[in-house]
Amino acid sequence: MNMESAKFKQEVVVFLLFVLTTMSFNILAAPWDDKDPAEVEAILDSKFVEGKYSPKGADSCLMCHRKSSDVMALFDGVHGNPDISGSPMADLQCEACHGPLGKHNRGGKEPMITFGANSPVPAQKQNSVCLSCHNDEQRMAWSGNHHDNADVSCSSCHSVHTGNDPISDRKTEVEVCSSCHTQQKADIHKRSSHPLKWQQMVCSDCHTPHGSLSDSNLKQMSVNENCYSCHAEKRGPKLWEHSPVSDNCANCHNPHGSVNEDMLISKPPQLCQQCHASDGHASNAVFANSNNAFTAGQSCMNCHSQVHGSNHPSGKLLQR
Repeated sequence: MNMESAKFKQEVVVFLLFVLTTMSFNILAAPWDDKDPAEVEAILDSKFVEGKYSPKGADSCLMCHRKSSDVMALFDGVHGNPDISGSPMADLQCEACHGPLGKHNRGGKEPMITFGANSPVPAQKQNSVCLSCHNDEQRMAWSGNHHDNADVSCSSCHSVHTGNDPISDRKTEVEVCSSCHTQQKADIHKRSSHPLKWQQMVCSDCHTPHGSLSDSNLKQMSVNENCYSCHAEKRGPKLWEHSPVSDNCANCHNPHGSVNEDMLISKPPQLCQQCHASDGHASNAVFANSNNAFTAGQSCMNCHSQVHGSNHPSGKLLQR
């Protein structure tokens, strides 16, 4: 075989592979992928009004979709278990979430509700499907909370077609949350942080991702109450209180992690001088001599050790 013949055959093979690849993508592409999302949404709305559900339920869907491992993984979890009362498979089955079949099985020309970032269905409508069943006290504050306002869909965090939802597993919860909350992901790997990177704590120990009545979706009504649920020894009332402590723990600490000891937002004495800037005995000494009680060891805490408050009769200056 000469060189020209071999080169020609190689070009033919490459061309055939290109054609087959293109054909496979065309087969996988849904007919409505090129339609305007608003048009797809209108079609889905009309299908709900008509309510033409399949009399065979999941059997109609599995005629085409049973070869997909992602689809069949549904039966590994609670959503695909027909023996669990209230599960989709015990009701309208696949159509309980994906909407009425209509004419979808006739060549797949009618869209069904899909979930995730690539879905033409807005996040709010995707979530309405989930909330039609999961509308309980744990999600009573969903409307208007941080994730809702950011148009985060339930499927952005949860996986339904699986026997083990990563966000519901403490071993993988932090990984799922930090895929969006990248600043917090960086903080938890700093030298001083809560032990989230070792799964000894998880995000839901402090936060309620489905919304709460407090700031930052905290489980308790305030930052301090949240902290006191673990750090009870810092709870007052104290005979001599430290104002920033009783106000908000985050005045001094970054709960997700810091490069400073004890998750402090800044090193003392600079941290203390954010409030105590006019304290001459501290500020003058710091800049006059670098080797003194205000810059060595615990800095201001060398003397004022009870920074979280004191119950000692002579503890007005938080020294005992």
